[in-house]
Amino acid sequence: MTIFPPPDGQHWPRLAAAEAGFDATRLNAATAFALAHETPWPRDLATHLASGYFEAPPDNAILGPLRPRGGANGMLLRGGQIVASWGDTLQADYTFSVAKSYLSLCAGLAVDDEKITDLDEPVGATVRDGGFVGPHNGAITWRHLLTNTSEWEGTLFGKSDAIDRNRSLATEGRGKRGSRALQAPGSYWEYNDVRVNRLSLAVLRRHGRALPDVFSTRIMRPIGASTGWQWRGYETSMVEIDGQMVESVAGGSHWGGGMCIHAEDQARIGLLMAAGGAWGGQQLISRDWITRSLQPCPLNASYGFLWWLNTLRAYKPAAPSSNYFAVGAGGNITWIDPDHDIVAVARWLDPAAQNEFVAQVLGALR
Repeated sequence: MTIFPPPDGQHWPRLAAAEAGFDATRLNAATAFALAHETPWPRDLATHLASGYFEAPPDNAILGPLRPRGGANGMLLRGGQIVASWGDTLQADYTFSVAKSYLSLCAGLAVDDEKITDLDEPVGATVRDGGFVGPHNGAITWRHLLTNTSEWEGTLFGKSDAIDRNRSLATEGRGKRGSRALQAPGSYWEYNDVRVNRLSLAVLRRHGRALPDVFSTRIMRPIGASTGWQWRGYETSMVEIDGQMVESVAGGSHWGGGMCIHAEDQARIGLLMAAGGAWGGQQLISRDWITRSLQPCPLNASYGFLWWLNTLRAYKPAAPSSNYFAVGAGGNITWIDPDHDIVAVARWLDPAAQNEFVAQVLGALR
């Protein structure tokens, strides 16, 4: 049975490792491993990104807020109760592309509200802001955007899609590969932050209000999250919605902005996902949307609707194939293991060490 924790500031139930079905010594070794394998990224994120980690000047210009990160931290839940924690779990940091998975939830709320009625409908049928016109962009559907297969072409908020075109996550931080020819929408999978930001703006237009307001009202308040998180865009991303200027938020912190949040709030969101979109008897987002979000993209079996999947155990070989993840650059990960009723958040854990961390936690189960 899942225990849903009380609102922020109240006692979150804890369970001793042995009671939760773990060998305490081995679980302690796993958390010590996480602390000992902090990301090699420096604490000064702005300087790190400005140095050209993702791309060379001028494409690397930072447009949104950033602040120095803290140290490695995280927590492990079983059945919703805290079994282990390490570092400062109330340390709010930018979480990079974990924000993409939160954007998926906002899109799901628009589907639940019938503001998006058909994922295979061209986005331009209901978002008429000039971003989805012509034979190429006009053919892009919501499904294409949600699966990173849109091939959207253009410049948004001062960033061209070509900056991330031909981006390789396998070689991130070691220079971009050469450019490539644009493909038809739905025919090519690519991790492209400009296109995710284009999705964010489209979802904003369908909701008709700022996505942080939607996320706060529909998700964060009902799950008892803190008020210390922020979801930001860029100095260039103000748009007009019904006569009001609203900031369109970023689906990551590639150029600054994005979601700044602590591990305990992230664990609550992970627990909501693990419970199929329900919290304490209230269905906050439809179970159908959660299920659809976790279906493999035909062009990348390790990706759903902005969630990383473990199909064929290709993403994290140590984890079961049913597992899924919200993942951000620099070592930010929310791991959801429905087979073992585990939700874990690790902040600033070296990506090269994440699979071993998963292996050690599962190896501690009795």
